[in-house]
Amino acid sequence: MTSAPLAARLTRVAGPLFFPVTAYGPDGAIDIDAFRAHVRTGVDAGAAAVFACCGTGEFHALTPEEFRLVVAAAVEETAGEVPVVAGAGYGTALAIQYAKLAEDAGADGLLAMPPYLVLADQAGLLSHYTALAAATGLETIVYQRDNAVFTPETVVALAQAPGIIGLKDGYGDLDLMQRIVSAVRTELPGQDFLYFNGLPTAELTGLAYRGIGVTLYSSAVFAFAPDIALAFYRALDSGDDDLAGALLDHFYRPLVELRAKGRGYAVSLVKAAVRLGGLDVGEVRTPLTEPPAAHIEELTEIIARGRALLEKYGQGRRG
Repeated sequence: MTSAPLAARLTRVAGPLFFPVTAYGPDGAIDIDAFRAHVRTGVDAGAAAVFACCGTGEFHALTPEEFRLVVAAAVEETAGEVPVVAGAGYGTALAIQYAKLAEDAGADGLLAMPPYLVLADQAGLLSHYTALAAATGLETIVYQRDNAVFTPETVVALAQAPGIIGLKDGYGDLDLMQRIVSAVRTELPGQDFLYFNGLPTAELTGLAYRGIGVTLYSSAVFAFAPDIALAFYRALDSGDDDLAGALLDHFYRPLVELRAKGRGYAVSLVKAAVRLGGLDVGEVRTPLTEPPAAHIEELTEIIARGRALLEKYGQGRRG
């Protein structure tokens, strides 16, 4: 953990955000060595930040002891090269417990995921996230999705809460996001507040989110094909429309269409792809299930197609 504020470090990022999977051994227990190797590969490939034990990292399936072990391993493996952000979720009391475990493990910040099960109103959501942010010294990013969708007024209030530095959007309503960005800009002029595109395959909507000023995004693809993810990031950043368009048409869109064929594929398909790359990170824990062989074959073809495009456009394999 460095002394530099998380918000400042994320503002300076020059690459996609890395959400590693959590590795399990043949007995189903945490394989910390495989996880460390996974994190190290991502950092060496150019990850801008490591978000450990979040959605892709199966936060829902980890015990508190496992959670702390994995977050601590990410912190040790990155050694301050990039910030480490840990997931925190469930009801307020449990979320605070996980936040304190993350702080104790040396994390730089929190990704506050939706509360478990309940459908809360805006006042309840605001109370939940402000309490979570106040419980530790870690800077907090609030994750909008599922049962935690905010009005612009609530986001303005969140942006004023001590410790809350940004909003990650996994809901995908661009009209709502534009109104949120506008409301915070209008009501809190000059205040820095970060926005992240947090959709399952954020690259597919990257151009649309950039249109409303949201340039930070999480990349599930970076977990298994950092070379493709970085090539797309650079193409988007530099205005290389030919490469960006080719990857969208022939890699990202087919990947999203494959992801839509199975429940839980935002996690299990990514984990399968990591295994295809040669690192045995084990299978997903229940209640998630593994993709069938036909979908793994389709995934293999999509990845190969993406790498063929990098060769065609002179990118080579860098990650």
